[in-house]
Amino acid sequence: MSLARHTEYKDSGVEWLGDVPAHWRVLRLKHACIVFPSNIDKHSRDDELMVRLCNYTDVYYNERITGDMQFMEATASVEQIAKFTLRAGDTIITKDSETADDIAISAYVPDDLPGVVCGYHLSMVRPQSGTAGGFVKRLFDSAYAKARFAIAANGLTRVGLGQYALENVELPFPPHDEQTAIAAFLDSETAKIDALIAEQEKLIALLAEKRQATISHAVTRGLNPDAPMKDSGVAWLGEVPAHWVLLSLKRICDVRDGTHDTPEFVEPSFNTYPLVTTKDISDGLISLDDAKHISTVDYGEIAKRSIVQRGDIIMPMIGSIGGAVLVNTDSEFAIKNIALFKVNNAFVGGWLQHVLNSKVAHLQFDLQRSGGVQSFVGLGALRNLLIPTPELTEQQLIMAFVDEEIGKLDQLVSECLRTAALLNERRSALIAAAVTGQIGVRTAA
Repeated sequence: MSLARHTEYKDSGVEWLGDVPAHWRVLRLKHACIVFPSNIDKHSRDDELMVRLCNYTDVYYNERITGDMQFMEATASVEQIAKFTLRAGDTIITKDSETADDIAISAYVPDDLPGVVCGYHLSMVRPQSGTAGGFVKRLFDSAYAKARFAIAANGLTRVGLGQYALENVELPFPPHDEQTAIAAFLDSETAKIDALIAEQEKLIALLAEKRQATISHAVTRGLNPDAPMKDSGVAWLGEVPAHWVLLSLKRICDVRDGTHDTPEFVEPSFNTYPLVTTKDISDGLISLDDAKHISTVDYGEIAKRSIVQRGDIIMPMIGSIGGAVLVNTDSEFAIKNIALFKVNNAFVGGWLQHVLNSKVAHLQFDLQRSGGVQSFVGLGALRNLLIPTPELTEQQLIMAFVDEEIGKLDQLVSECLRTAALLNERRSALIAAAVTGQIGVRTAA
């Protein structure tokens, strides 16, 4: 397959676009498509007809909108249904969001969808005669279009793409048959790339399972496969090495928590302190860079009940419960909705961190959690967690083994992520090159 450049190019007249093939035209979107910003919300009204609503998340998370998707039910007027029913060739885009990066995310409608209408916070872009809908979809996928729409979006707490800005963006259009060829080419090539990305994602999921299994086996069965075993006396735990003991967590460490109130946030300075919450803990790391700051006075009040030090373990205890992290910094910070474990000298902090991240701990979290949408595990439940406990030397060996093994697995995950990122870059570059005429897809098709 040849992807040679076209033989002749011309200045597009658009600074951001540069040169385009000489036989292409640069048009404002309104001269190639009709743009319909939707005004159909999710509410149901007695004087309207029932419809299925294609909403923001349907577009944001899907390349295509198809009839087998689970749409929200709502109502719309006869006029709205006539105007906003999805038809084959439509491209649906996000027109409002919290950040400019999420503006003009698009999904393509390959078939007519009677009874499905375009919902609020979305615009419907319908190709006019001579315009191929599949090509329009790929224009919206291109880095060029994304950059133009991000600049055109306006707002402070939320950004929006107005109809004028959308209709008047200048885009390159080849003849109709070439649009169709480009769309078909990109459908084929991106499907291949997407399959490769999916393989990397599947491998990442398998490595995550292997990581969890490695931790859980080491902290419940030990490292010696020939060690004598005994019944733990706990149904969900099963057998443990015969020389291990079951201890409640309160015998291993002092269990505390931080504040559950929201102090007044202040601008970071030399005499303020980060307030670490669940969002600042991920992938075994504590991020102080993006944490909001509190005053010295508020820090002092929180520190009266929970001062965090190097060697401690912290773990979210509300909402996303789990993800214990060993503190390896001397920087001072406060915690909110976070449990604090101060490990006694007779035990190894790194070993306990792995126990808290194992299935044996997470099963107990699930059994003890309370609350509804924002579930939590209280200090009493945490203090009474049952921990299968070896002697100190074996704790050190288990910690070292698990650290080494998960280090290898994390390296493999990093390689998968790097490969997926390169594939995504290749995908974006291919789309941009095809829809701006930098490669001659007609000769390649």
